[in-house]
Formats: sequence, C-alpha cells, structure tokens
Amino acid sequence: MTVMLKQNFIDLTSGIVFMYDLLDDTADFIVIYKYPGVSFHREGDQAGLFETVKQQQMLNELYPVHRLDKVTSGMLIMAKTATANRMLGEAFAQRQVEKYYLAVSKRKPRKKQGLIKGDMERARRGAWKLTINQSNPAITQFFSKSLGDGERLFLVKPYTGQTHQIRVALKSIGAPIWGDELYGGQDVHADRTYLHAFQLRFPLNSKTYCYQVMPRHGDVFLQPRFIEAMQDFMHPDTLAWPAL
Repeated sequence: MTVMLKQNFIDLTSGIVFMYDLLDDTADFIVIYKYPGVSFHREGDQAGLFETVKQQQMLNELYPVHRLDKVTSGMLIMAKTATANRMLGEAFAQRQVEKYYLAVSKRKPRKKQGLIKGDMERARRGAWKLTINQSNPAITQFFSKSLGDGERLFLVKPYTGQTHQIRVALKSIGAPIWGDELYGGQDVHADRTYLHAFQLRFPLNSKTYCYQVMPRHGDVFLQPRFIEAMQDFMHPDTLAWPAL
C-alpha cells in the first residue's frame, strides 16, 4: 500500500520513500521518471534523487546530465559513463536536445500560443522575473488549449534552458502554473505543481533517442478530459511551432 505524504510516496510496510521509476537502462545512460516534490540534491538528512538512483541501481559511475526543479515531475537522463556524459552535455549545450513540457494553469493567458522571449533577472524569495531586455534571452515556445472548468493545458518547448524558465514564462503571460506558490499559482488549492517533463529527443553515438512519459501524479493530469486534450499534443516534434 502506498500513500502520498508531502508529495513523496512512502511504502507503509517498509518506510521506503519512492522518488522515481526506472524507464530505460542502456549501456550509456538511464532514463527515469522523477516524482513531483522530489529534490535532485540532498536536503539535510534526506538523500536527493541523484544519490538515491546511484545507490539503488548499484552504479559505480553516474553523471547528472540535466536537472528538474523539485516541483516538476517527468523525464530525466543520467549518464553511466564519462564519455556519454560529455557527449550528452555537448548535445544540450548545442541545443540538439528537444525538450517538451506539460503545464496546467487556472488563469487565462494573454495569448493562447506563441513565443515568450526576454532576459531573466533575480527577483525576491529565490524567484526570477522576465524583462524586456534581449542580451541573453530565455526563449520559450508554447501552445495551449482549454481543459474546461477554467483550466488551461500548455504544451511548452523551451529553446533555452535557464533556471525556472517555463515557470517564469507562463507567469509573464498571466498564466502561472497551478500549484506553483513561488510564481503566483497558489490562488486555488492544488495537490501538486502542474509542471511535467513530457518528452526528450536527443542524439548519441549516431543514433537518435526519443522518450515520452505521461504524468502519473496529480488529479487533473489523471482525468479523462486531460487525456482527451492530449490527443493533439502526443507528437510534439511534428507540430508547426511558433517561429523563433
């Protein structure tokens, strides 16, 4: 039996905290589904996701290719060799990795699809804000559609990879992510922050890999109206994305 506690999942019989599901295990990397509310790094006495994965998978080597915010669920890659880590890191740096996210907001955006672009600057309480400057802009493309009941589904493609980029971008168009207390999405009670890393497509060793995973936690993500709305978004790499 499992129960939710502070967005971690605990087996009552063993006391084990579940942080992730293993999706694939190759010679070069592993792919995991990160649970919402799980920190990538250690927090006090609580081991972080990376440390836990390395220990539970009994790996002598493991490298954190990229990260997700604590509130975000979904797809993560971790390299099993230094060579794979270098190659994947270069692919991310050269923007050869396609990343797609899902988000839900309780507010109507100022535009339903398009491009969000601007420099990001530090704000209060560890938050960031988008500015009109364009010296090193965060660039985010998105589509959205109504879920009904005042909720809106976003399919988001971040072209750049700056801290809190998607969370800041959606707030900037008046649609903070539901459950995201740091960026103003706490006006209605939510059982989680509704941001999910949905699909990753990347090259490695002359081969292209593509992984996709639907959200596994969150009442809205599990409702039939969300599943129905997702039919238009199941192949995000084939969509006509707004021009950069």
